[in-house]
Amino acid sequence: MRKLINKHKTLINWYQKKFKLSDYQLLWLVFFKGVLITIILFKTF
Repeated sequence: MRKLINKHKTLINWYQKKFKLSDYQLLWLVFFKGVLITIILFKTF
């Protein structure tokens, strides 16, 4: 489980550096991604 958590943290840091996002911007991006996915799932099913 620890290996999965470390991989996830590494991946998040990589995306944050690649797109030059602050922590605050990253949180908003993830929030709206979740909202979009939820809307798509409700429309599909």
